[in-house]
Amino acid sequence: MFNKLHFGTAGIPLSTPRKTSAEGVKRVRELGLEAMELEFVRGVRMSRASASEIRAIAGEIGVVLTVHAPYYINLNSRDQAKLRASIDRILDSARIGSEAGAFSVVFHPAYYGSDTPQETYNRVRDALKYIIKTLRDEGIEIWIRPETMGGLAEFGDLEEVISLSEELEMVLPAIDFAHLHARSLGRYNTYEEIAGVLGEIEQRLGREALDSMHIHISGIEYGKKGEIKHLNLEESDLNYVEILRALKDFRVKGVVISESPNIEEDAILMKKKYESI
Repeated sequence: MFNKLHFGTAGIPLSTPRKTSAEGVKRVRELGLEAMELEFVRGVRMSRASASEIRAIAGEIGVVLTVHAPYYINLNSRDQAKLRASIDRILDSARIGSEAGAFSVVFHPAYYGSDTPQETYNRVRDALKYIIKTLRDEGIEIWIRPETMGGLAEFGDLEEVISLSEELEMVLPAIDFAHLHARSLGRYNTYEEIAGVLGEIEQRLGREALDSMHIHISGIEYGKKGEIKHLNLEESDLNYVEILRALKDFRVKGVVISESPNIEEDAILMKKKYESI
């Protein structure tokens, strides 16, 4: 599907004069970037007509699109209304994302709460089975991506998202390297550690997984419970150069989305650094 890594922004670039997704896609290209994540984090509020317009623009100028589903998702909720709403938010994100031509939908899967990791895993897996069947019945083909999460109370360590991807079709992990770093309280920050992540993904999920990756990178502040907040890359101890070096050595393809506060500046920084390696 992809012939290289495409670098882009989490949402509309800050320098976009008119803050619409369509204008954001155009601005991404003007900046020399090649990807944009449609941010539905506060809710899926894009019409099908707008999605179709964005698809046409992105296709014409060569910008790859991804989607971030709303933050308010917990597939481990015991409250059936909240669980149903969480499932619907992923489904709606996938539907509109597909209409917009996005290849991938990322979401924050769940919280452990008082449950064990295994109990949480089972509930997340069962909810995803339902989501995948629903989308397949509707003829929608889009990757569903549980994200590696940065907080210790959140479901989504590396093993969990890879295991879900092994079990379920249409599911691949979204690898957030800042979250891996924060959750492990400082690990996943050397070339060897990053190469280990990529090697495990290739071994367990096949070359296809490395050929269509959905990656988030940003600076990050963390404490004893994991992630505190995102930072700009140069304000963080995240060794992003070694991450980029490993991505290049493993010939990873797909999308790298900057989630730093200065979204386009760090996206451009990463693209230039990657090309210089």
